Amino acid sequence: MKITSAEFIKSAVWPAQYPPATMPEIAFVGRSNVGKSSLMNTLVGRKKLAKTSNTPGRTQLINFFDINGAISFVDLPGYGFAKVSQSVKKDWGNMIETYLRERQNLAMVIFILDIRRDPSDDDLSLRAWLEEYHIPYISILTKVDKLSNNQTLGRKKLIEKALGADTQKKTILFSAKTQKGKEELWQFLENHLSSLECR
Repeated sequence: MKITSAEFIKSAVWPAQYPPATMPEIAFVGRSNVGKSSLMNTLVGRKKLAKTSNTPGRTQLINFFDINGAISFVDLPGYGFAKVSQSVKKDWGNMIETYLRERQNLAMVIFILDIRRDPSDDDLSLRAWLEEYHIPYISILTKVDKLSNNQTLGRKKLIEKALGADTQKKTILFSAKTQKGKEELWQFLENHLSSLECR
């Protein structure tokens, strides 16, 4: 996809604060520091559309972005090992679940995992939750440039098995550094959005 514009719309916590549901939304979700912002920035060819940080848990709101005036990227708060209180973690979980469950124009979830890490209990819970509510998703394994090709393929098989290969639709290998997987993911998203328009 040729990116002609990519702009921040607003941040929100609860549905009353979401922007109008006028465009299909692609939501990005994963544990803290998994590379969500880098993935989004790479897809749109911008260095600072979404803020990146080495500090886990920096994203604490739901951030909406307008892409080409046609679709919206939604950056959901990371979960997992961020150094925050249990009450804050619970609020984050409720915030994410409310968005995923109630947002009518949610078209696809980009489920992001670091290829170097085994899926956490939170990762497995999220995948099961997406399956239970029949929310379309695709798994992206980030930071593949940090492994050899053989290591990458081995880790991919291990992670797919841990997630449940019988329910795994598709897994894309991705690197923000080399841009591996960028075109493949865009092609997948364009095909999915086109299929929704045909319904």
